[in-house]
Amino acid sequence: MAFTYRRILSYFFRGLLFLTPLVVTIYIVYEIFLFLDNLIPVPIPGIGILMVLGLITFVGYLASLFFTKPLFDWFERGVFKIPFVNLLYTSIKDLMGAFVGEKKKFSSPVIVEISDTMSRLGFITQEDLTVIDLQDKVAVYFPHSYNVSGNVFLVNKEKVKPLKGVRSSDVMKFLVSGGVSPLEH
Repeated sequence: MAFTYRRILSYFFRGLLFLTPLVVTIYIVYEIFLFLDNLIPVPIPGIGILMVLGLITFVGYLASLFFTKPLFDWFERGVFKIPFVNLLYTSIKDLMGAFVGEKKKFSSPVIVEISDTMSRLGFITQEDLTVIDLQDKVAVYFPHSYNVSGNVFLVNKEKVKPLKGVRSSDVMKFLVSGGVSPLEH
């Protein structure tokens, strides 16, 4: 009897391990889809999200044109003059630029020696800190596991070693998963 009970419990946990990430992922994707689709209320499902994606693409196209770029620059300069809005806007813009911009910031995975027996994985986000009179340091971002936050430390350059042969996305997945996801070559 205990053998059957353990086997059923094992099947239950195996099913839970398979279904939970699948259902949560589907739910999050579905909610994001609904949110984006409802930004422009149209009676046909899916058309709103296509319109939002088209609008984003069109604004990106306009922002890259030679004769409309000054208008976008003028708008940004106006935003920079509003105290709280400036902080919020620039923080969000820098964060978005770190992932999708021309100057991606999480493309340099490193291992940082914390002590003789311990190291941490992170990403160099600033190599030149001379503006704050720290020529011998770099800024390294250490993401938290199972979270979308992290810490930035200013680290001596000789304590930082680039990780070669490992993709940045694999290092980020490894860190965010708490070291559970494997690092692949």
